[in-house]
Amino acid sequence: MTALPPAGPPVTSIDEAVARMEEIDAALPSVDGLACFNHMYLGVTTAVRVRVMSGDFADPGFVSHLDVVFANVYLEAVDALARDATVPKAWQPLLASRAAPGIEPIQFALAGMNAHINHDLPIAVKQACIDLGTAPGDGHHHDDYGKVDELLDDAEHSVRQSFESGIVLEADRHGQAVLDLVCNWSMNSAREVAWDNALALWSVRRNTWATALLTGTLARTVAMASRMLLLTV
Repeated sequence: MTALPPAGPPVTSIDEAVARMEEIDAALPSVDGLACFNHMYLGVTTAVRVRVMSGDFADPGFVSHLDVVFANVYLEAVDALARDATVPKAWQPLLASRAAPGIEPIQFALAGMNAHINHDLPIAVKQACIDLGTAPGDGHHHDDYGKVDELLDDAEHSVRQSFESGIVLEADRHGQAVLDLVCNWSMNSAREVAWDNALALWSVRRNTWATALLTGTLARTVAMASRMLLLTV
């Protein structure tokens, strides 16, 4: 299996996040399951950077910081793999099967989105708010969060379209089976649930036991969904 770039310190800007993802992208062959997600996430992060710089967000400082915190949760999982350390539970299905045969790129990409959105994003929203002394319901946070949906929706659509255009569904039973498997996963629904989970994490942030219980439940349910997305059919 192709080696990952060495683990590095947490990134502190969107530029650094893009650079780290570019290193991962360059190191891995396109068929690697992690590469399938990383390449898509690199495109989304690059698009967020462009929109921040062009003033599309009402609170670009919050969006920038959230994007950095969000990226670091993913990069921590990759770095754990590079160090041969314990990988976060939500990321274990994808990272354990990244070289498994019979799994299509769309499955890897959506399993990565599942882990990053349903697990990492609520944690990142809570942490970004703590760092900046704000709260999820303050200002334009939710509106700006919704604008990022457009970028993720475009990425998901592109991945699905690329897969669909590469097969003749009427004649390819495997391709149709894969589409049947992944069609029930919705990025927009995941983002809505992630926001609700972020609010839940925020509400219990001062209760260590409740926070651990909620994050543990998130990790287990997300891992279960990823295992379903990564089934060979």
